[in-house]
Amino acid sequence: MPANAVPSSGRTTPVTGWGRTAPTVARLIRPRTYEEAAATVRACGARGGIARGLGRAYGDAAQNAGGTVLDMTGLDRVHAIDADGGTVLCDAGVSLHRLMEVLLPLGWFVPVTPGTRQATVGGAIAADIHGKNHRVSGAFARHVLSLELLTADGEIRTVVPGTPLFDATAGGMGLTGVILTATVRLLPVETSWMSVDTERARDLDDLLARLTATDRYYRYSVAWIDLLARGSATGRAVLTRGEHASLETLEYSSARARGARFGRRAPLGRPLEFRTSRFPAAPAFVPEGLLGRSTVGLFNELWYRKAPRARTDQLQRISTFFHPLDGVPHWNRLYGRSGFVRYQFVVGHGHEEALRRIVTRISARRCPSFLAVLKRFGEGDPGWLSFPMPGWTLALDIPAGLPGLDTFLDRLDEEVAAADGRVYLAKDARLRPELLAAMYPRLPEFRALRRELDPDGVFVSDLARRLGL
Repeated sequence: MPANAVPSSGRTTPVTGWGRTAPTVARLIRPRTYEEAAATVRACGARGGIARGLGRAYGDAAQNAGGTVLDMTGLDRVHAIDADGGTVLCDAGVSLHRLMEVLLPLGWFVPVTPGTRQATVGGAIAADIHGKNHRVSGAFARHVLSLELLTADGEIRTVVPGTPLFDATAGGMGLTGVILTATVRLLPVETSWMSVDTERARDLDDLLARLTATDRYYRYSVAWIDLLARGSATGRAVLTRGEHASLETLEYSSARARGARFGRRAPLGRPLEFRTSRFPAAPAFVPEGLLGRSTVGLFNELWYRKAPRARTDQLQRISTFFHPLDGVPHWNRLYGRSGFVRYQFVVGHGHEEALRRIVTRISARRCPSFLAVLKRFGEGDPGWLSFPMPGWTLALDIPAGLPGLDTFLDRLDEEVAAADGRVYLAKDARLRPELLAAMYPRLPEFRALRRELDPDGVFVSDLARRLGL
């Protein structure tokens, strides 16, 4: 097709984030070649455009009211795998799920994965995603060796780490251009299994002490927190930590299972097989209030009580350990038509008292969140708008229809900012713009580069308009 032709598949449709709280209407175009992507960018018009992957940003980062949204999932080729050196070159529209399917049988794993594998490589860079291993491995962009970026002038630039454009793109929420390809450094593994330790923490202080004392012994760690527990049990949690299981571990488990009357034998014949679980999808219609205080309170009580006080060396499949919710398609429907808010913040080491106050306030407010996780971050990442910083991050899902929620979260934002913390832009749908500069000190550099690189505002999103990015 001619270089200046726009794909004919464009359609005007509502677009929303995974939280389903603020849909807006945009022209959705799915380019299948780099030329089509460039032509789409050149023809975006006054309302501009923004790239979108599999729609797992919870808020409005991949929406563009009245403008263009580029659905990048049509660019989904794995171009080259260096099975000796441990790198992969792929299109930005390739999902982490697809990478795991291709790479695990070769003995490689993605260096960083969030709580879903239904995210694209381009989205992983634009949001500079983190996982359970940030303290060890940092965020995703730290493992990107180079990327190709389609900029506002329609040109394709090769961008490498250590340059201002790379640092603005990593965590830049797609506002520096459209990521087309990336070369990513991988993690070697011997099996597709995890060796997992689980223990209960009686309250928040107990949890922080356990993480501080022993977290260095694990690559991955995460804690589920019961945010409806109050009094002496405030912040009680189930702490889960793990490592990639070695072949030796699998062999030992298999031998132990053979020697017992009961037990599950590890599949030594295919130790690198990538298997996932799939359950029935959430129904299209769910009554409002299904995940209210009563149901979530009952779930939290059962989940905490059923967790072992201490269990070591349990074998779990990679998909079970990292992505349990991916087994339930469209699980976001469970919150009803009003959707839900994913609220995630980080406060630095030395600000544990602020974390305690916030957890206590959420508990006292009786926010019904059955998905609440706390992790410990390591060294901050170079991206100017990257979210992680050394300290503690808490993420929770709250039904959007909860009365007074906006005011309550505004106050939490103020407390986070006062503690020199920040909220995660990839999950945000409601932060007030006046708090942004306090949370992201390199924001002026990001804005200046944007003005230089994209003076006409070709790349724009609902998030960018709301926060003045």
